[in-house]
Amino acid sequence: MTRPAPDYSVYLVTDAAQCGARGVAETARLAVAGGARVVQLREKTLGTRAFVALAREVLAVLRGSGALVLINDRVDVALAAGAHGVHVGQGDMHPDDARRLLGPGAIVGLSVETMAQAGAAEGLDVDYYGVSPVFATPTKTDTGPAWGLEGLARLRAATARPLVAIGGIGPANAADVLRAGADGLAVVSAICRAPDPRRAATDLRTAADAAR
Repeated sequence: MTRPAPDYSVYLVTDAAQCGARGVAETARLAVAGGARVVQLREKTLGTRAFVALAREVLAVLRGSGALVLINDRVDVALAAGAHGVHVGQGDMHPDDARRLLGPGAIVGLSVETMAQAGAAEGLDVDYYGVSPVFATPTKTDTGPAWGLEGLARLRAATARPLVAIGGIGPANAADVLRAGADGLAVVSAICRAPDPRRAATDLRTAADAAR
């Protein structure tokens, strides 16, 4: 199976609580309509059956859009639902094990919080690094100190891997983050909490395109 070549420019990370009554699947649909091309389902409180059901719903809603659906942490959910891959953190399943289980055609992303973690990951078969967090944010409370734009630029100089920035990112700072070296903008609140997720994704996409 050929591994897809993702467009990470606008990368939605879901949060059911922030999506509210609109729901995760509808938020994802609107975000993709606005220009998001990767959706990571990050639902830490869902049981396995409910998570698989949600993943299948989102995959069905996005079928034919060209967007990729990744599962945060749960390789079993990705396998059961037929998702395009996973995103794992430093304390989750090792990327080598995720790759072995999912196969060569899957996308495997890895969170990196320090230069040391990024250096250790250079020999792994991962597709991108999630640079976490770029700015301090209440959405990401289990991470190390913020990278900032200077830290992001240092990481860009140290790796050829795609960098997906997350943490405190929105239309106002998106261009700065991309100019510092990010290949993509991962957002939670900027889309999930937006009155119009489609417009929010479009605004981020416009900022991304303008920065290139």
